[in-house]
Amino acid sequence: MGSVHIKVATGGEQMLVPQWVLPNLTRAAIFLIVMLNPGAEHGAAVRNFCGDLAGLLRAVGYRDLEGRLSCVMAFGSDAWNRLFGLPRPKELHPFQEIRGCHHAVSTPGDVLFHIRATRMDMCFELATQISSRLGSAVFTVDEVHGFTYFDDRDLVGFVDGTENPVAQAAVDAAIIGEEDAAFAGGSYVIVQKYLHDLQQWNALPVEAQERIIGRTKLADIELDDAVKPTSAHNALTTIVENGKQLEIVRDNMPFGDVGKAEFGTYFIGYARSPHRIEQMLVNMFVGRPPGNYDRLLDYSRAVTGTLFFVPSATFLENVAAG
Repeated sequence: MGSVHIKVATGGEQMLVPQWVLPNLTRAAIFLIVMLNPGAEHGAAVRNFCGDLAGLLRAVGYRDLEGRLSCVMAFGSDAWNRLFGLPRPKELHPFQEIRGCHHAVSTPGDVLFHIRATRMDMCFELATQISSRLGSAVFTVDEVHGFTYFDDRDLVGFVDGTENPVAQAAVDAAIIGEEDAAFAGGSYVIVQKYLHDLQQWNALPVEAQERIIGRTKLADIELDDAVKPTSAHNALTTIVENGKQLEIVRDNMPFGDVGKAEFGTYFIGYARSPHRIEQMLVNMFVGRPPGNYDRLLDYSRAVTGTLFFVPSATFLENVAAG
């Protein structure tokens, strides 16, 4: 990823390199969430690792230069206090559960690693190296291996991520600027693991599914507003403030375990402010207006929910330098 030119609060300018949060859609991903073990030495081990991540990426990525290996390292609110203290990113806080027509749970997580590549073996190798390097400093609370399904569809059969912003629009959506100059080049990310009741979903007529999603299933064309319900998924997740649409960058991935009959979508959304993602979730789970909720949740259940801050790659390098 190239540098992003950002003005800082002092009136000077510096070149900040964000982590790989912008669209880097690949065929494989590993989402790894860990918790820090007690002890000052374990916090020190994680801080020291911040500067090692770039080297690990280069070492593993060099084995296949066309593999497009990348990794985002992000920190939860409690972990930030323990690892870095003050100052804090302005909008970093624990994910707040949402109780409405359906329940968006809040689950623990200190550090997120979002690993992507065109090949799962590269993701797996990097995850293995990260785990080995961190050792006893952390323990894993969630690990999901995502894959690209047919025609870039999720397991409910619809194309996912069609409305992702690109180029400068993606930067504007996901990368913090002057509004929090001390953490310019950073981003916020919210992750949720959804499990689908595919038996019930697939029993619905295609027309009913399309009205729930707000797009045609085969052609992936957005339904006309005249026929699209206000409870459609893509209607409730469209946020407009002061006449401007507030976008996020998604990189959702299907996952599953056939033996356990678990089939799901791992939602991951990056934004320069968590507010826009949180408002989307309130619209989905509570409804806009309340009661007019996302009917997709009748067939999809959120089993995790965590908010992290993604510092810039420059920040991670500076941590390593003390």
